[in-house]
Amino acid sequence: MRKVSLVALGREHLERAHQTRSGRSATAVFGGHEHVLRQTLVAMTADTVLAEHANPGEATVHVLHGRVVLRSGDDMWEGREGDLLVVPPARHDLRAVVDAVIVLTTVVR
Repeated sequence: MRKVSLVALGREHLERAHQTRSGRSATAVFGGHEHVLRQTLVAMTADTVLAEHANPGEATVHVLHGRVVLRSGDDMWEGREGDLLVVPPARHDLRAVVDAVIVLTTVVR
């Protein structure tokens, strides 16, 4: 068994994100190449965008802190602290409206 404080990890990575040119910092929380389920904590400073990309499989975005906008084509969804967004099976991007920390969960088969 393993326990991870997402709040502490998020705080740490948000500090790191503020120190990078990209405005983001990420770390694997669970999974990897040997698993189909992968969870990645991503911290993003305000106005940072994860550029449009394809959805590699089933995915969700759990907003731990801040506010984000998930956009796919003409559709967009806003997520605030505590919200869970289901990522559409299409190209999409994610923008931090304010400093934000999310957990991206993906299932890659």
